[in-house]
Amino acid sequence: MITDLEQLETMVGAQLAREQLPTPQRIRELISQLRAAFTDVTDTQAEEVAKRFESMHGVTMKTGAVLQEKNFEPWLEDARGEMDLYFWERYRKLLAKQKFSGHVLATLDSVTDRILGLLENPKKEGTWDRRGMVVGHVQSGKTANYTGLICKAADAGYEVIIVIAGIHNNLRNQTQMRIDEGFIGFDSAKLLAKGRGGNNGQSLVGVGRFDQTRRPSTFTNSQRDFNKATATSVGIPLANLKQPAVFVIKKNSNTLKNLLEWVKTHNARRGVDSISAPMLLVDDEADNASINIKKNADEVSRINGQIRELLGVFDRSCYVGYTATPFANIFIDPDTDDEMFGQDLFPRHFIISLDPPDNYFGATRVFIDEHERIIRHIEDNGDLLPLKHPIDLRISGLPQSLCIAVRTFIIARAIRLARGQTGEHNSMLVNASRFTGVQSQLRNEIHELVNTIRSNVRINGAKPEVEALRDPEIAALHDVFVKEYTETCGVPWPEVQTHLLESINPVNVVEINSRSSGALAYADHQKSGLNVIAVGGYSLSRGLTLEGLIVSYFLRNSMMYDTLMQMGRWFGYRPGYDDLCRVWVPEEAEGWYEHITNSVEELRDDLRRMESMSATPEEFGLRVRSHPDTLIVTARNKMGSSEQIRLFVGLANKFIETAILRRDEGSLAANRRATVVLAENLRRLDKAPEDGERVSGGCLVRDVPVPVVMDFLSAFHNHSDSVLTDPGPVRRYIDKRSRDELSNWDVLFACVEKPRENSLVDRSLGFDLSCQRRTKGKRSDVRTLLITNKQRVASRGIEKVGLGGDQIQKVEADYREKEKKTNYPDRIYRKVRVKPLLIVHLLAIGSEHEDLSATKPVVAWSISFPETGQDEEKVEYMVNTIWFREHYEDEDEDEVAGDDE
Repeated sequence: MITDLEQLETMVGAQLAREQLPTPQRIRELISQLRAAFTDVTDTQAEEVAKRFESMHGVTMKTGAVLQEKNFEPWLEDARGEMDLYFWERYRKLLAKQKFSGHVLATLDSVTDRILGLLENPKKEGTWDRRGMVVGHVQSGKTANYTGLICKAADAGYEVIIVIAGIHNNLRNQTQMRIDEGFIGFDSAKLLAKGRGGNNGQSLVGVGRFDQTRRPSTFTNSQRDFNKATATSVGIPLANLKQPAVFVIKKNSNTLKNLLEWVKTHNARRGVDSISAPMLLVDDEADNASINIKKNADEVSRINGQIRELLGVFDRSCYVGYTATPFANIFIDPDTDDEMFGQDLFPRHFIISLDPPDNYFGATRVFIDEHERIIRHIEDNGDLLPLKHPIDLRISGLPQSLCIAVRTFIIARAIRLARGQTGEHNSMLVNASRFTGVQSQLRNEIHELVNTIRSNVRINGAKPEVEALRDPEIAALHDVFVKEYTETCGVPWPEVQTHLLESINPVNVVEINSRSSGALAYADHQKSGLNVIAVGGYSLSRGLTLEGLIVSYFLRNSMMYDTLMQMGRWFGYRPGYDDLCRVWVPEEAEGWYEHITNSVEELRDDLRRMESMSATPEEFGLRVRSHPDTLIVTARNKMGSSEQIRLFVGLANKFIETAILRRDEGSLAANRRATVVLAENLRRLDKAPEDGERVSGGCLVRDVPVPVVMDFLSAFHNHSDSVLTDPGPVRRYIDKRSRDELSNWDVLFACVEKPRENSLVDRSLGFDLSCQRRTKGKRSDVRTLLITNKQRVASRGIEKVGLGGDQIQKVEADYREKEKKTNYPDRIYRKVRVKPLLIVHLLAIGSEHEDLSATKPVVAWSISFPETGQDEEKVEYMVNTIWFREHYEDEDEDEVAGDDE
């Protein structure tokens, strides 16, 4: 039975969904007005409802940037008057019921209109096709966006809608259920079981509960992918549709082959190999498996070719790829055309960047803004669970860090219960191996740990605090609480202790991979909430949503941009418990995430800037392909084509540094000598470093002529693995702009202001310089020195050095206004820099407490290049594919079965 409180909350939510930004006062006024009909609701409950809606409706969302081809003829405004928004209005009501704020709903309405308007008018006669891409964020609501687009496309007149979902069944099934809920309105699995006549109330889901007068024809269901016999049994040719037809298929070559054969056999017009019905194809995770990965220009990979062939079967088609990691899509050659398959999937007609709501728990927040609170490092996996391990690894125990992560999950759930967040889903992710046999062993070990904790809590958890803490498991839980939450969660330990048994009792440890099924049945636990620790590999790495994800334990060695970001299942929305979320990763992985996050934000900044210039997608593609990260993304895609890859890169508005150094004594000595010569050359110009400005971060020498910098770079011994700092391309780039924008430099000798007693103070430059302390990265060896596990040399904020106070204030104010944040990324300072900045680092390599006073410094350098006001001169880099295979080649994406299967 629905309680008075639930009815009140539903009515308040429905009303507030119509108001874009209701104030806290307005929320409470509305609750007060409606409360008279619900006498069982207490004052305390009413205030809790008010706080929930206050949090929800404070959320805002921006529309994002758009690039489009020139000369496209707009059509939506003229067509809108004849459109019946049946499907969209149902979906909007569903989202309002799911507590989307009025502002977010209004923005989603606007954004989906914008995307729909960039598709072709489905009423337009003749033959046409459109190719576009929507760039979202990982776990930010892309499915909600494309479901809204599907609803509006159906309202506009698109008759066939194909959604290509994940490459595994559980991902496809999850997408089908969301399409059932948001567009079809019926449980597709129950419809299949009952036959076409199974239209009863039990089959209604989502939007169907608002209105079921129109029902799209579904040719797939939530338990089964596309099947030719099942599709034929539906009995509706695509040429005779009265309602839209929808297919949700796995991104699989056999599935695409079956769909192509069925479409051609049963639906093409007599004597013609094409279909006239207008078709929208939504490619979810478009960077995965859809890209043509054949190395030679005259080859086409199977899935890529099948998608292109499917588009070609329809006279009128639109392709929209959705992805959070668009690097590979933008690197598609827009001129690629094939006689059999047609044009490749480059988004030549439009690119749209989606901005998430401001309550999005994303990469910037996790790895930059709040990394100290959220991130924990895995340093103890060692022999128990090595980062790289064989398929037959036998697990003999759990790393202590994983045990702590499990206890953190239990404590976090207890805090949620103390906060009144009952009946909610709670999940923990463990992604530590791609081998299903190892995953199974991990699942069993974690299961035993949870059972032990549960047993001890059941026996001693209800005892007085002092007595309970004598239990080693409860004491371990208390230690986690003190370290992670005692100062921030607002709930005292005695209250947390009372909820421990309720927290751990329903927790189930499940295995999520290609051999498991139905383990994450969130829909079956809407009242009580599902509470799981999910252990898996690739299925947890892309597409699959873990509801209520609080704690993540991620021990994988991929360094590829798209794979690494997609593995971040911890991104998403965490209303009311985002302060409890924790992520365990190796320190090196944290560094990669931070770098990739900055790269993606630079890409989005470029989109906004190029939108203001009315640039086209092809022009944006050219810009992205000259980004320094091309060295990783493109080289990976071209592996196998040759031993050397030529790449043309631009360094304007970029930051590069020598985070990988040669370790032989000759190179180390040569680099120290190059720094001494640099100081001597500056003195000859009456610019002695010791007379420079003392600034935060070191000693600054202004207006240094470019030849002095070039001499230093020429003398520096660069490591071949530090590809971007190869002195040849860097010097050529500087030389091309040396007569104007790069003629004068600022040079910073980086140092610390207050040395410790055991610090290294270097005097080789003619003055005392207190060396910065950096640790040695774990992957260092006899020939290579990695600067920290994150491979980072410069301190954050260093790029503001040399800028005027007014410049810094303005750029920070602009960032605060746009992003509503005060944790300023270095790239904002780079944009207003006029002169390039060379940072010379003399580093003391060792641990924090090690006495380094008698060691010799290790020299590294960083350069912050300003933006250019000209057409950028790009320089050629040569990349050795053997080195890239060793360092950056991704692990196999498919899960690999262990010997025990």
